[in-house]
Amino acid sequence: MQSLFEWDFQGKHDDHVKEIVERNVAEFAPGVEDYVFVEALVKGTLSQRAGIDKLIEKCAPEWPLEQVTIVDRNILRLGIYELMHGNYEEVPPKVAINEAIELAKTFGGESSARFVNGVLGTIYREMGEPMKDDVTKKKKAGNEESDKLEKEKAED
Repeated sequence: MQSLFEWDFQGKHDDHVKEIVERNVAEFAPGVEDYVFVEALVKGTLSQRAGIDKLIEKCAPEWPLEQVTIVDRNILRLGIYELMHGNYEEVPPKVAINEAIELAKTFGGESSARFVNGVLGTIYREMGEPMKDDVTKKKKAGNEESDKLEKEKAED
């Protein structure tokens, strides 16, 4: 989010993206040597920016994109990218939405979290709520263990 913010704030120069990401990783994640995921998110988000921005405008018509705060705008871009183009095995849709809301709570204004939740929730519903009923592997493993214990109790 920081890299997208900086890119937007500094005039949207796509040729500075790699430099921005490297600087932000060095400053905010010292010691992290493999930042392929971060760079992929930033570059992916920017490569899909035109479509993402149209979605923001469609889902928040009372807020022209340039009037949306720079923080909220880039949280939305990142969240929408993860929802629409992300790997659901790595980041399920509901996790992407929750992460975006947490970013909005931490870095946005008073109503940022509600705004981000509203826009991303609308897009998620329009997408047909992918993985809505998905049960995580951890939960499945827990249920299998629980089922096994229940079966053992019944046999005793």
